[in-house]
Amino acid sequence: MEFQPTEAFALEMDRNDPLRGFRSEFCIPCFRDIARAAKPRYNFDPASPAVYFVGNSLGLMPGATRAAVEQELDDWARWGVEGHFHAKHPWYPYHEELRENLATVVGARPREVVAMNSLTTNLHLLMVSFYRPTRERYKIVIEDSAFPSDSYAVQSQAEFHAARAGFDAPAGVLRLRPREGEATLRTEDILESLDREKDSIALVMLSGVNYLTGQLFEIPEITAFARERGMVVGWDLAHAAGNIDLSLHDDGPDFAAWCSYKYLNSGPGAVAGAFVHERHLDDPAKLPRFAGWWGNDPATRFKMGPEFVPVASADAWSLSNPPVLAMAPLRVSLGIFAKAGMKALREKSRLLTGYLEFLLRGAHGVKVLTPADPAQRGCQLSLVLPGDARQKFQHMQAAGIVCDFREPNVIRAAPVPLYNTFADVWNFSNVLKMALAR
Repeated sequence: MEFQPTEAFALEMDRNDPLRGFRSEFCIPCFRDIARAAKPRYNFDPASPAVYFVGNSLGLMPGATRAAVEQELDDWARWGVEGHFHAKHPWYPYHEELRENLATVVGARPREVVAMNSLTTNLHLLMVSFYRPTRERYKIVIEDSAFPSDSYAVQSQAEFHAARAGFDAPAGVLRLRPREGEATLRTEDILESLDREKDSIALVMLSGVNYLTGQLFEIPEITAFARERGMVVGWDLAHAAGNIDLSLHDDGPDFAAWCSYKYLNSGPGAVAGAFVHERHLDDPAKLPRFAGWWGNDPATRFKMGPEFVPVASADAWSLSNPPVLAMAPLRVSLGIFAKAGMKALREKSRLLTGYLEFLLRGAHGVKVLTPADPAQRGCQLSLVLPGDARQKFQHMQAAGIVCDFREPNVIRAAPVPLYNTFADVWNFSNVLKMALAR
C-alpha cells in the first residue's frame, strides 16, 4: 500500500477499516486525565480520547469487563459455595471456558494451554520440568536485553541447580548480544551461537518479541534448529500473545508462557497463560514438576487422596483452583479476539505500524530500533530520541499521548489494532515532531 502523509489519508483509512467497530468496545482514557500531570499543551478538547500507544505495557479495559466481574460478584452473593456449579459461568470448570479461545490466539491445541498464575511463576514451574541440567549440558540461552524478570528467573534456576549438577552458576546463562553497532539480533547469529555451544546448552528460552526493541524472533526456525541439536526450547511470549499470529503447536517448542495484561487486555496483574506441547502430555507423570491439587485428573481430584495423578493436559502444571474474579476479564477479552481473528488483527497491525514508521521517516534525529521488515516486528516501534529524551516524552504526555519511556532515551509506541486508529498514528506523529522542534 502507498501511504500518504496527510490527515485526510488517515481518516480515509479509518473509514475503510473492517475492524473499526472494535474500538467502541474499549474504555479509552481522555485527554484531560492523561495530561493532568503536566500543563496541557495545544488546543485539544479535554474530553477527547487520548492517543493510547502503550498496550504493550497495559492493554485497555473492554467495556464489558465491568459487567463480567459484577456478574461473578452477584453470583457469589446469591449462591455462595454453590456458585461453583450454579453460577452463570460455573466456577469449578471456569478455566475450561477460556481454553478454546486461548488456544486459537497462540496457535495451539486446546489441551496444550492453560490460564493460570502469573508469567514468571509459570516460567519457573515449567523450568522445573524442562530445565534439567547436567555437568556437560547446563546453559540457558536468553537474549542480553531480555526483560529483567526473565534474567532473574533463569539465573536463579542456574544457581539452584549448579551445585547438584556440578557446573559454575554464572556460566549457566548464555546471553546473546547484537553485533557491534546494531540494536537487534540477527537470526544467523543466534543459530551460529546455538550451533557453537550445542553440547553445553540445555535450554533455549528467548522472548517471542523483545520488550525493548520490539524485534520479533523467527520462532519456527530457531525452535527447529535448537531441537535438532537436542536442546529444550521455551518461549516467553509476553509481548507476542495477542500481538502476532503464533503457531505454537506446529512450530513445536516444548513450552511457552505469557502474561495477559498487555495485548490480551485483561487488567493489571492479570492471570497468565502457559503452553506445553502435546508430545509431553500423554505421559505427564514422567516429567518432574511441582504439583498442586488442581493439576490432578478431575476424575480423581475430589477423592482427596495423597497421590498426585496429573491430568493429560497443560492443566497438569496448575496448582490451585482458578481465580474467578481475575479470569472474568480474560474471558471477555478472549471473546473479542475470537470475533476479530488474529489474521485480520495482524494485517491491520502491519498497516498501522507501517504508517507510523512512514510518518516518522526523516523526523529530526529519531532512530528506530525496531526492524524495518514487518515480518520481524509486531505493533511496537522503539524510538531513540535526540537530546533530552525524557523532556520530549513529558512534552508528549502533556499533549495527551500515552507511550512509555525506557532509560536513557527510548520511547516505545505500540498502535494496537483492536482499538487504535490511523488518526491516532497521525496525531502521535504530529505531537512527536512538535516535541522534537522545541
